[in-house]
Amino acid sequence: MLTENKFSKYLIYAIGEIILVVIGILIALSINNWNEENKDNDFENEMLAQIQENLANDKKALNKIKIIFNNAISSSNKILELKRSEENLDSLKYWLADIIQFERFQPITNSYETLKSKGLDKVSNKELRMLLGAYYDDEINHVIKSVGDVEYSFNNDWIPIMKEIIVDFKFQDYVIVSDPKIFSQPSTARNILTLNKDNYRGGLNRVITAINSIDKLEKILEKTLKK
Repeated sequence: MLTENKFSKYLIYAIGEIILVVIGILIALSINNWNEENKDNDFENEMLAQIQENLANDKKALNKIKIIFNNAISSSNKILELKRSEENLDSLKYWLADIIQFERFQPITNSYETLKSKGLDKVSNKELRMLLGAYYDDEINHVIKSVGDVEYSFNNDWIPIMKEIIVDFKFQDYVIVSDPKIFSQPSTARNILTLNKDNYRGGLNRVITAINSIDKLEKILEKTLKK
């Protein structure tokens, strides 16, 4: 009986030790998980704050391009509506300057790429995660392509004509041509002007879409970072 009593006490003691070890492990795991969760939250907030700043810079650049493209479309319409009797309009050189030019767009993606390399699931807000992917992995590529089309037209369509008909030129300021009638009658220059207007329209639509996406992202980011 003494032996059985000692064994029972030992068994109870052993079970108690095992329970204490298990509790200790669970506490350690909970603390570790809590620390990891805090690290993830800190990383998410840091990346999202940087992305918020990057988006603000992108938006500023896109709004500038939006103004330039709008001016180019407006000036294209004015030139295409010119009558031959209006060939010496002083405004023509400024309208042409709005058109025969280009702008570049270089989005800031470093913070998003860092976040993406760690896994977009680090972003707890599902809607924000989807919008970030749509903007950075899709929309800005379309904007870069559309803005690049205008530069391509400048280099490959306008420069050859400029060498023939331009008397004086200051980039994005004025363009003086030797024969203004070239735009008021059927000509290669007039055809390019018409096609280039379509480039500007397509680019403008892409830019506006990107700006709208940034507006949505900024609203969600502001709420997320306040929490």
